[in-house]
Amino acid sequence: MSRSQLVAEHLPLLRRYARALTGNQASGDAYVGAMLEALLQDPALLDEAHGPRAGLFRLFTQIWNSVSLNDDIDADADVATMPSERRLSNITPLPRQAFLLLSLEGFSEEEVAFVLGIDVAETRQLADTAGREMAAEIATDVLIIEDETFIAMDLESLVKNLGHNVIGVARTHSDAVALAKNRKPGLILADIQLADGSSGLDAVNELLGIFEVPVVFITAYPERFLTGERPEPAFLISKPFQPAMVSAVASQALFFQRNSRNRAPRVA
Repeated sequence: MSRSQLVAEHLPLLRRYARALTGNQASGDAYVGAMLEALLQDPALLDEAHGPRAGLFRLFTQIWNSVSLNDDIDADADVATMPSERRLSNITPLPRQAFLLLSLEGFSEEEVAFVLGIDVAETRQLADTAGREMAAEIATDVLIIEDETFIAMDLESLVKNLGHNVIGVARTHSDAVALAKNRKPGLILADIQLADGSSGLDAVNELLGIFEVPVVFITAYPERFLTGERPEPAFLISKPFQPAMVSAVASQALFFQRNSRNRAPRVA
């Protein structure tokens, strides 16, 4: 397999990880684009000691932690209009990176240590630190949009164990809109394709036209929504999912929402 094919194979999930760090598609893609440019200029930058995927994430991390790149992106008008990237280095510290690499991307501790350029003991310490930070997030009301009964039950149990309150489980577009209008959620977990042919994505877009709420999408086909050809979900989980993955991504979504509100300018 050629170098370009290897990169293309792992690029969608790297873009997902980049968006989980930044909180939106444009900023995440800007960092991935910078990584690809660096790789094109010097293919030797890709260290495949732990495989090509870990090597790409390692190179991305080096770009991500580059102060000069952060400055360049802040100066880029296309990206600087987004609400989060001026705070990137502050709101996504090393513990959060370790936690997401382990929980969202499924890397081993040894691979995470390689990606971050640290040892395994520090990787465990960082992940524990991030876990405590996320556990301290403010509890919220959660709407689950999922038509598969057992998956909905798993999500409901998981959400409650994280300290949140489930306001309801919607199995169709119309149910989701009705539930959300009756009691506005603080977080939405949504399947994209529902059994009755309706779309969780359409339901969420309708709700986002009424009020602002962080959303985590759950789908068995993430590659269909990671093409770069249209606006994509900022937070995306693949089926089948692990509880730690849902915890990590949901906490990250709430983290960005809370920081955005806390830092919003006050009107005199």
